[in-house]
Amino acid sequence: MTKDLQQQLQASLGSDFLLERELGGGGMSRVFLAEERSLGRRVVVKVLSPELAAGFSADRFEREIRLAARLQDPRIVQLLQAGHVRDLPFYTMPFVEGESLRARLARGPVPLDEALGILRDVALALEYAHTRQVVHRDIKPENVLLSGRTALVADFGIAKAITAATQDGSGNTLTSVGSIVGTPAYMAPEQAAGDPVDSRTDLYAWGVVAYEMLAGAHPFAAHRTAQALLAAHLADVPEPLATRRPDLPAALTTLVDRCLSKDPNQRPADASVLVTQLGATSAAPTPVVRGLPLAPAYLVLAAVASSARSTTNTSGWTSVSSVHEMSAGDTSA
Repeated sequence: MTKDLQQQLQASLGSDFLLERELGGGGMSRVFLAEERSLGRRVVVKVLSPELAAGFSADRFEREIRLAARLQDPRIVQLLQAGHVRDLPFYTMPFVEGESLRARLARGPVPLDEALGILRDVALALEYAHTRQVVHRDIKPENVLLSGRTALVADFGIAKAITAATQDGSGNTLTSVGSIVGTPAYMAPEQAAGDPVDSRTDLYAWGVVAYEMLAGAHPFAAHRTAQALLAAHLADVPEPLATRRPDLPAALTTLVDRCLSKDPNQRPADASVLVTQLGATSAAPTPVVRGLPLAPAYLVLAAVASSARSTTNTSGWTSVSSVHEMSAGDTSA
């Protein structure tokens, strides 16, 4: 099956691309590494699964991909093209040398200055995209790729493309798959409820990622199923970040907690607020007297636990009727 799909994908891509190997993926996607011969560069090809593509409009999907491909920012992994093979939609993007944030968290503690840099890069990517009316809808560690000293956000526009491809011309959903697209562990309350989303939906997901990096665990790590996670996003208030990390700057913990507000109106107005406040946050250590900090101490982070990864499947996409796995794949490996 794998070889058959790879052969058909190779035929669809044409002679200018040479598929090298399959990188992996989840139940909702297959991820391949290829060489674009004319430019001598490596690209990633992601093929959506038959389950996700059922009742799918390839034309609408490709149209949305073309719109998302207009995003050109150093912190966004640009989409290159879209097509379909054996009625399965696919899209391509550059191969990024490095690792995903998920892989980085699994390796252990992230120093605060490094964490601030990652969070600021993601915020800058969101600021750029939001000013162009593009909402990501699936910010999570798997979609943050670390290359050198830069964090890049992958799959901008994919969730919107899948949603658009499963709707008719009037905006009505054709299949249950398109009802809600996202990842349960990082889904804003309005997204989990199936309500309209906007840029503040991404700020909520950014807050979950920030909390996970800084606290060492997902804010709702105790919940073990997609349904329980969605319910937690809708109703549960996480423990304040300052309670878990009293050594962090108060402005930083307050910012993260604001992003996790259930009401979008209580979150920061836009990503520029994140960029500004993160830029003003220092990671320099402060003196400690009798074991107590004179001011909030900007220390190396505590070990980042992998409990969120082991207790919840954070790489899945979900629909109203069922949960669908769609790993971002470690396209940076």
